[in-house]
Amino acid sequence: MAKCNSCGNYVDQAGETCEKCYQSHGDGSVSKTNTLDNTIVSCEWLNQHLTDTNLVVLDASSKSNVSGLKSDLEDVQIPNTRYFDLAKDFSEPGAEFPNTFPSAEQFNASCQQLGINKDSVIVVYDNLGIFNSPRVWWMFLAMSHHNIYVLNGGLPAWVSKGFATELKTEKTYPKGDFEGVKVLPQIKDFQFMETYAPLGTVQVVDARSKGRFDGTAPEPREGLRSGSIPYSMNIPFQEVLENGFLKSKSQLEEIFHEVKANKRPKVFSCGSGLTACILLLAAKHIGIDDLSIYDGSWTEWATKTNES
Repeated sequence: MAKCNSCGNYVDQAGETCEKCYQSHGDGSVSKTNTLDNTIVSCEWLNQHLTDTNLVVLDASSKSNVSGLKSDLEDVQIPNTRYFDLAKDFSEPGAEFPNTFPSAEQFNASCQQLGINKDSVIVVYDNLGIFNSPRVWWMFLAMSHHNIYVLNGGLPAWVSKGFATELKTEKTYPKGDFEGVKVLPQIKDFQFMETYAPLGTVQVVDARSKGRFDGTAPEPREGLRSGSIPYSMNIPFQEVLENGFLKSKSQLEEIFHEVKANKRPKVFSCGSGLTACILLLAAKHIGIDDLSIYDGSWTEWATKTNES
């Protein structure tokens, strides 16, 4: 028997992962999370591990969004958070469509500037509960980094539980050695969608509102028609969330019943590839596999097709 230096729990032998605090005995670094499916962590878990040596906490909040959601927590952050600027550093510069996945070189360089390493365990949150954070989670998965988790409930949940915060400040970090490799099958482009979506050989799941999906409500982007990709189905992203948290697994199982029963590969879409990642996170949370994101989403599809 050996005693864990982190929490005092006994493990069978030195070096074994402690099943109470999920650290390797005595090394003071994160080796495992207490999630069953490697998607989310709780505020309690993060608070317990906040000083672990290889933990990186990322804030993916943005000042505005096309859904019109607002936060009253724009000026505070979880201690030692690093700001993950989706628009400036982690989208392709000058791209025709918003939120376009950047090159691997840009992604890696921007991660290194944030001091992220190959062995970093990353927790990402935003100030709306769960909104931008799943996009960041998915991007790291698409760059072959799997030690990435979404903080369930985000900053609002953290604050409501009385955990420490600090004012946002700009910081610099020692350059990290992060070097991800892009997994192209997780990122679907227009050519793929144009070929396979009309055939119904993939299951396209759209995260926009029902009105936008049905074509009865306007798109928030001026001049862009509403409607949907052929053979797609609609699950508005709000349906998988409750007060900024993912809904329970039993609730998600019901929501994704039709998706799960369909054995075709799943491609998630939305307006610009952002809220689609919320659905992908929820689907992954209940064990659905063969998932990807249509990066250009409806903005690209509606622009490039001639459907009325």
